[in-house]
Amino acid sequence: MNLPHPSGSSTSTSRDAGTAPPSPYRWAILVGCWLSFTLTSIDRSTWGPASVFVGDGLGVPLASLGVFATAYYVGYVISNALGGLGVDRYGPRIVLTISLAGAGAFMTAFGSTPSAIVGIALQAVVGLFAGADYAAGVRLISSWFPPGSLGLPMGIFTTATSLGTAIANAVVPAMIAWHGWGTSYHIFGILSIVVAVPLFLLLRNKPGAAAPEKKMPERGGASAIKAAPHGRPDLGSVARNRDYLLVCVTGFFAFWGLYGFVTWANALMIKGHDVSPGTAGLVVSIFAISAVAVKPVVGFVSDRFFGGARKGPSIVIFGIFALALIWFGQLSTPTAFILLSPLLGAAAYGWTPLLVALVPRLVPSSVTGTASGLANAVWQLGSVLVPLAVGAVFSATGSFNAAFATLAAGPVLAVLAILPVRAARTRPHKTDHVPPHQEPTTTSTLA
Repeated sequence: MNLPHPSGSSTSTSRDAGTAPPSPYRWAILVGCWLSFTLTSIDRSTWGPASVFVGDGLGVPLASLGVFATAYYVGYVISNALGGLGVDRYGPRIVLTISLAGAGAFMTAFGSTPSAIVGIALQAVVGLFAGADYAAGVRLISSWFPPGSLGLPMGIFTTATSLGTAIANAVVPAMIAWHGWGTSYHIFGILSIVVAVPLFLLLRNKPGAAAPEKKMPERGGASAIKAAPHGRPDLGSVARNRDYLLVCVTGFFAFWGLYGFVTWANALMIKGHDVSPGTAGLVVSIFAISAVAVKPVVGFVSDRFFGGARKGPSIVIFGIFALALIWFGQLSTPTAFILLSPLLGAAAYGWTPLLVALVPRLVPSSVTGTASGLANAVWQLGSVLVPLAVGAVFSATGSFNAAFATLAAGPVLAVLAILPVRAARTRPHKTDHVPPHQEPTTTSTLA
């Protein structure tokens, strides 16, 4: 006789759900989450190639342009933190589509902003909507894909950020030349609103995925984050999860280098070395396009050949990223910028699927949205602070090299932060024996 679970299902039902083959519908989920994340990434990345022209149009000096990016990321950080809680409480499908539609609406409004003050406020609201779709996407993907095979889908999902950067830098300069900087914000904003409607109809939450978990065994020596009754996360256990917190700090420093480059590269090349806006956009587009191929490859290789290891590959990629940023700062010609941009883009984005896939490993599935949202909120704090820091350094020194050395400090500190992490990698048994009334388990070794 099967005793009922608190959720109302029997243990045998739970076991069957845990061992059932993955649904092919998971790929539709992945495509929908990726599309939404790509559009919000385009919304965010439009600022890079448009920033100089927005500044000219609104009378904002170069050193102050970072305030717009910082305002966006302040909203983005808040949205990640609160959006993750909303995802676990109300479901990822609703949060994802509201996030995309809201970001599109205020992107459109920013394209017609009458002043710098209003524009800064609108950027903050765009970020406030856009940030929530990340946690929603991670929750949906991690609930529909097997836990030991998240590297590839997370690699595909996170191509959205680099693809968004590539599209914005390839298209926005032409839009500006055609009809002014506001046109790019109008077009991408309206597109985001239009796409949100079919995504709301296509996506669905995994049945039973929102049920709270009573407990979770410790992984890699870290204390797990527990879900309180009714799916509310125990935030106190978040503060006690050492490895989870170290991953949050690691992402903060990594995003310092990544989004510092995305935000400032165009303006620094244009103002620091008289590179044309079109060429600067080409450099950043190549930088981002290289990551579109690298992210799924990194995720797949990590899953297939390294037992799901995340920590070791991340350290190697962070080291290459720091060296590439310093090297980029030594360059001065458009040809040199173009030649180095693929390596820099591969290193700048290659670590992202590893850290994104690592977070669900450290927490129970019932709070994946909350934990992912909070982690990304901390990561994005690097994006909030770096535009101001780089702007201050470049304004004080006028040095292209010093600006990129400031960016390179991020991945260097990311290496130091991730070194103490006890990240476990999962190796499935060749033959699993599931005792009666128990969930299947996996063995873990330190990565």
